[in-house]
Amino acid sequence: MTLTGTMLIGQQAVAGSREAIRAIDPATNLTLEPAWLGGTLAHVEQACALAWAAFDRYRETSLDARAAFLEAIAAQIEALGDELIDRAVSESGLPRARIQGERGRTCGQLRTFARTVRAGEWLDVRVDNALPERQPLPRADLRQRQVALGPVAVFGASNFPLAFSVAGGDTASALAAGCPVVVKAHGAHPGTSELVGQAVARAVKQCELPEGVFSLLYGSGREVGIALVCDERIKAVGFTGSRSGGIALCQAAQARPEPIPVYAEMSSINPVLLFPAALQARGEALAQGFVASLNQGAGQFCTNPGLVIARQGPDLDRFIASAAQHIWQSPAQTMLTPGIYSAYRNGVEDLSANPNADTAAAGLVGDGPNQCQTHLFVTSARNFLDDPRLRGEVFGSASLVVTCADEAEIRDVAEHLEGQLTATLHLDDADLDAARALLPVLERKAGRLLVNAWPTGVEVCDAMVHGGPFPATADARSTSVGTAAIQRFLRPVCYQDFPDSLLPAALQHGNPLHLRRLLDGQREA
Repeated sequence: MTLTGTMLIGQQAVAGSREAIRAIDPATNLTLEPAWLGGTLAHVEQACALAWAAFDRYRETSLDARAAFLEAIAAQIEALGDELIDRAVSESGLPRARIQGERGRTCGQLRTFARTVRAGEWLDVRVDNALPERQPLPRADLRQRQVALGPVAVFGASNFPLAFSVAGGDTASALAAGCPVVVKAHGAHPGTSELVGQAVARAVKQCELPEGVFSLLYGSGREVGIALVCDERIKAVGFTGSRSGGIALCQAAQARPEPIPVYAEMSSINPVLLFPAALQARGEALAQGFVASLNQGAGQFCTNPGLVIARQGPDLDRFIASAAQHIWQSPAQTMLTPGIYSAYRNGVEDLSANPNADTAAAGLVGDGPNQCQTHLFVTSARNFLDDPRLRGEVFGSASLVVTCADEAEIRDVAEHLEGQLTATLHLDDADLDAARALLPVLERKAGRLLVNAWPTGVEVCDAMVHGGPFPATADARSTSVGTAAIQRFLRPVCYQDFPDSLLPAALQHGNPLHLRRLLDGQREA
């Protein structure tokens, strides 16, 4: 398959006319061909018009037809073979095995949502049958289901060129809910985006769906993105990226005559709490696991452990010394883009120059461009609380250890954390009371709590929560990973005293879809 350097608006390949986007191989800093000219406001208008025209038909596709569409996308992505893997590797600097695994995760997400769609529980059907004889007033026949919100704008992420991009979790969950999707490709991997976009478009055609179910736009700067969010036909937004970018989209969405939800994943330092008994019993193993998690993917994960909190003393000193030994031997890794590398380098330099932080260790220096050198810093609880510069995210393999005098200081540090995607507790039986006392704080701060594990690695399953209070995400009530992500793009509708012939199939008296309903207050078996 040949890359065309064009956008996909419905089933049409359309050339842009604005500033060109060119991928850069971060391992060499060489520019890759071809170039993609950015879209215009007219292209946004065209894509949104097609999405709106497709919406009413697509949202009422049968459960089997919609599930088959998601499965067809997965099959089309797999059919791209090595061409997709090769392009994603060259655009991201990520190892081939990582990209292959990410392709598997992307297709697995799509098939998981296909299973979810077929099961139909997401429709959350509730039926309260009429009670005409009830006194003092009769009750009407009331039936509720969830319906799709409308077309969704999805912004591809820089750090996951497949799993959080064109056909990633936001797109998969929106399509599963019955929402057409307009994707804005990330400028770091335009070729990967076009290949996946072509796969989605082929699946749309294969399944004989309206062409406006999917479009793919390009654009440098924020013009195309802001125009998408502000278009009256877009009813929700999925975004993974910087805090500044997410806030800009939220502000634009709230300034509309009809405000819409923005599900933005933005910033998290993912605190790890090391409790005394665990630290004493297995400090070396904890240090090794911590550095492995810190270095994974050059630290370019939203769940990277950027903060360690523990009580000061000999056991913590041994942990820091052991972690330092592993970090000194850590090879430098290529970061995703020159821009991400520059931001990481600036963040590390700021911490290195901060008198309230000490450098505990630095990894090996790379001999190529955009090389992430691992760093570990140490500060006291008092410095951490007094200096807001210590509390920001450094996106990459850098972490800060906060040493606390006692449990009261640990709690104080936890209370002053911003919202997080994760909070991790390493503990033994002797630590349970101390951990129990902290749980209410951590539940307020994070979307996922882990015990004796590491936060990198987000399982795609029914129970997963990948979200958290601001600034981890813009809306702590939702998740962007796992089957519950479909709920972001749905809303309830109640039908009162409808004749059976007018009811959607999910609500008809005979329950033709064989859904498990809440019937007169009782959940059906």
